[in-house]
Amino acid sequence: MSIGIVQERAHWLVTGAAGFIGSNIVEALLVNGQTVVGLDNFSTGHRENLKLIQRAIGANAWSRFRFIEGDIRDLDVCREACRGARYVLHQAALGSVPLSIKDPVTTTAVNVDGFVNILVAAKEARVSRVVYASSSAVYGDAPELPKIEDHIGKSLSPYATTKRSNELYADAFGSCYAMEIIGLRYFNIFGPRQDPEGAYAAVIPKWFGAFLSDDTVRINGDGEISRDFCFVDNAVQANLLAALSRNPVAPGNVFNVACGQRITLNELFRIIRDLVATHFPQAAGRQPEYGPERAGDIHHSLADVSRARDVLGYLPTVAVQEGLQRVADWYWTHWGAQKGHVPQ
Repeated sequence: MSIGIVQERAHWLVTGAAGFIGSNIVEALLVNGQTVVGLDNFSTGHRENLKLIQRAIGANAWSRFRFIEGDIRDLDVCREACRGARYVLHQAALGSVPLSIKDPVTTTAVNVDGFVNILVAAKEARVSRVVYASSSAVYGDAPELPKIEDHIGKSLSPYATTKRSNELYADAFGSCYAMEIIGLRYFNIFGPRQDPEGAYAAVIPKWFGAFLSDDTVRINGDGEISRDFCFVDNAVQANLLAALSRNPVAPGNVFNVACGQRITLNELFRIIRDLVATHFPQAAGRQPEYGPERAGDIHHSLADVSRARDVLGYLPTVAVQEGLQRVADWYWTHWGAQKGHVPQ
């Protein structure tokens, strides 16, 4: 992956570096000649993601990477990770709405207390800028479409509340300590290395995993729930643009990161089924199983990305259909063989 945004070499910290989004950011930075420290405790990230980066970029680029296994709930670990960093890209979090409903204590400890630790450590290390992952979940029950950054509603889950808390803490640290902090509200990011297994897997990897395992694909609700799905390369681009922007309006702001288009879960099911069927013809006739809606889910999500475009220069370069094609190829390569499938 080569984003081509980074011109000068610098020292970066990426938290959640072994996770899906974090590992894609790490790879892009290393390909662009940067020095990177990665922090992760492997609660949701995977060592295999780091191995995939190492194999993809080679020994020379990998030599500019240092990994710290540790937890953002430990302030001393955060201080060690921030030491010497110019930019911090904070991706570490527990990102599941259902998990936050089941275990709000742990979700709050990681997402809020851990974020504050990162801000404190970044302040002490005199980091130039912190960019952190927020979420479209902060829009809650706000009915307006598309979602505009200044119009948010009532939170529908503890997860959404933690992400809104992050935005408020970022404002406070920016005001009190003159820190440059930028938030990115992710809309349903998907792409390679996203884990298809586990009780809290996101919908796209979960469905690819189900198809390749001959399991039932389940849709919560009637399938007319819609989402603004966004390929991970677009999120990587947004992080680098936010870190490096010289626009004075950027610090202290939050930006939607999405493609600005939405599809229903029924449409998504048909697209994924057809993509899997090109490798695995038995998938062609599959139908989903419908069940009750999940607590805490918003019904429709569509982003207005004009603020990110105008302030940061963000332009999503990978549309949903192309992203899904890339993901289908990746899951076939990395999961199909494990499930005993022979390419057709």
